[in-house]
Amino acid sequence: MDFKTTTTGDATEVRLTGRLEFTDHDRLSDLVNLVEQSQARRFVLDLSGLEFIDSAGLGMLLILQDETETRNIKMIVRGPTGDVRRSIELARLTEIITVES
Repeated sequence: MDFKTTTTGDATEVRLTGRLEFTDHDRLSDLVNLVEQSQARRFVLDLSGLEFIDSAGLGMLLILQDETETRNIKMIVRGPTGDVRRSIELARLTEIITVES
């Protein structure tokens, strides 16, 4: 997984590309640090460039949701498509995390 960060006004946007899987667990701390350092009110994860997500990747989304919620930051997952969207829906994460098309 690779990611690029953009900060605009009230939002920190992170665009994930590639595959989000167990082997990326060490990169999670980089994303958590972004949340911790953010002054923004919204944390947007753009998954439109993500090709695959496994159960560990879904767990990482939950960890990020918990981190943002603790800091009173709204997390939004934007643009998941194909198998990534299906995995999020099957895991019923849409009940916990705000997902935008």
